[in-house]
Formats: sequence, structure tokens, C-alpha cells
Amino acid sequence: MGAAYFYHLTRGPVEATLPMLLGKAMEAGWRVAVRGRDAARMDWLDEKLWLGPEEGFLPHGRAGKPHEADQPVLLTTSADMPNGATCLMSVDGADITAEEVASMERVCVLFDGNDPAALDVARGQWKALTDAGCAAQYWSEASGRWEKKAEK
Repeated sequence: MGAAYFYHLTRGPVEATLPMLLGKAMEAGWRVAVRGRDAARMDWLDEKLWLGPEEGFLPHGRAGKPHEADQPVLLTTSADMPNGATCLMSVDGADITAEEVASMERVCVLFDGNDPAALDVARGQWKALTDAGCAAQYWSEASGRWEKKAEK
């Protein structure tokens, strides 16, 4: 059974934190699905990942495009994970289910701590998942480095 890790972004935007987490997931040997709510936003993240540093390039692709099943990192707005993901990263309040947490190595929920609506969504996700018996950790970067602030 996996766990849900909540990342409260206050110092850096998702496009800065996501590559770091994707790198760690790939080092662990996991295939990743990055799930968002808006296709245009996922296209934007796709472009940001392509423009990242060459030495830290993260091979990835978009769902619905050729070779989606071959992608080690697949950006999607769907619950389908044709790349066989073992790690799911949710951005912009994309839905996560307790069943997904149970079936994955890890689920990461990245949320903008400067957006009250995003905080409300993340709090609701935390409550729903922990009430369903999922293990969860809450990480904050408010001090300038990532620190685990809560675990359930």
C-alpha cells in the first residue's frame, strides 16, 4: 500500500518543484503520471519540462499523443494511466482516490499555498484520503527547505 505525500508550495511554483519530485521518482525506478485538471495547463507544464536544463532532462510526453504507453512520465488530465504509472502526481487540485493511493508506490499532491482555494482543495483531499485509511504525510517548504510537518 502506498502513501499520499502533500507538498505545500509557498516558496517555489509547481514548475520548479515538479521536476525535482519527478527526478526522485525516476531514481526510484517509478513510472509517473502527472495529473492536472486543464489540458492547456498540462501543455504549459509539458513545455516547461522540455525547456529545463539539458543535464536534468526528464523524458516525458502527453496523454493522447503517440507513444504515450512508452513514456516514463505522462502528463494527463484523465484517470487513465497507459504508461503503467506506479507514482501519481496531482497538480492544480486534480482528483485522487483512496484506491489509487493503495495501488501506487506513491501519490504526490502539489498545491499552491498562496491560493486559498487550492488550500481548501488540499485539505479536503487530506481528510478524504486519511478518513479512508490512507497513510499520508504533509511537507512544507515555508522554512526554506522541505520539512515533514505531519503524518497520519
